[in-house]
Amino acid sequence: MTLAELSLEYRAHAHALDLRICQLEYWMEQSDDPDRRCQLQNRIRMLSAMLREARELAVLTERYYDRGYRRNAKYTI
Repeated sequence: MTLAELSLEYRAHAHALDLRICQLEYWMEQSDDPDRRCQLQNRIRMLSAMLREARELAVLTERYYDRGYRRNAKYTI
């Protein structure tokens, strides 16, 4: 698998995460139970972190060989 193909996989994963977050936010708005709302908020927070990382990795793998691209320090050794 090439980095360009991997980038597409990360973008697809990010899209799926974004859709799930939207679903959970809708359910949280509809819920009257404070415990359920708290559970949904925690899940949204975790998925949001995963979404951010998937987007960052998509850009990293997409532009890895571009000259002058400054990589995110989080993903360098």
